[in-house]
Amino acid sequence: MKRGGINFKQLIMGEVEVIQPGFYTTVQDMGRYGAACYGVPQSGVMDEFSAKKANLILNNDRNAAVLEITMTGPHLRFHGDTQLCITGARFSIKHNEMLIQPYELIDVKKGDEIRFLNLEKGFRAYLAIQGGFINEEIMGSRSQYLAITEASRLRKGDKITFAEIEGLHSRTRSRISKEDSWLFMDRVEAYPGPEYDGLTTGQRDFLINNPFELLATSNRMAINFKHKVKGGVEDIRTSPVLPGTVQLTPAGDMIVLMKDCQVTGGYGRILQVSKEGMIVLAQKRPGESVLFTVAHTMIH
Repeated sequence: MKRGGINFKQLIMGEVEVIQPGFYTTVQDMGRYGAACYGVPQSGVMDEFSAKKANLILNNDRNAAVLEITMTGPHLRFHGDTQLCITGARFSIKHNEMLIQPYELIDVKKGDEIRFLNLEKGFRAYLAIQGGFINEEIMGSRSQYLAITEASRLRKGDKITFAEIEGLHSRTRSRISKEDSWLFMDRVEAYPGPEYDGLTTGQRDFLINNPFELLATSNRMAINFKHKVKGGVEDIRTSPVLPGTVQLTPAGDMIVLMKDCQVTGGYGRILQVSKEGMIVLAQKRPGESVLFTVAHTMIH
């Protein structure tokens, strides 16, 4: 049998046991598309770059389900043999008693444990496994989301299935860049949104000349900021929104919608964050600040 570019002698099912889940660990793939008409959010990994890179190192399909690990990481025990790779935020991580590094291809045997310790940089890490995690697939996606999937995140004692590989593993890998320093920069690229023209010159200048500090209320649905844009904008008729839409309330609160956001909204859509900007935001912790860069060449 051949899967993910690797030949297997035999394919059986293994499990990952969640000894401790960490603050907020979920199963995610690239998202749930084509269901917005039913009011279903897109979901999917917050940092697509890191998740795709981990799957690439394993020769997985780019959409293979991974674990998204936020702020504090899990303690996992493997009931089966596999390979894994961890990317994204920098944690101190132990494979049994040995420290491991990001972007490494790690051989894991039955009974082995992976434990995430201190968070050193960034906010979200991604653990990919050979062949991807196998949980319930709903509307074409394995991404966990409250009210769509049975569970919205991993809990203590959960067991996640994977396809265990027996026999020789191919170690052949193309040369893959480990450069990801841009994930942790402070600038967030954005483009003017439908209601951008409703901003005053002073509000536009404020947007690009002042840092915005992330609040602790930020999550997979939206990023909230401490600083307000004086004057705000008027509400609009309920209209489509998507991940990356930046809303501004009449009270001056700025909200960046993220992967689990609703599909419509009534606040002014002043900006649309780029895909790269979304990834930068995904790696920011509450209390850290970002600067928005607006591509004025897109303004008509």
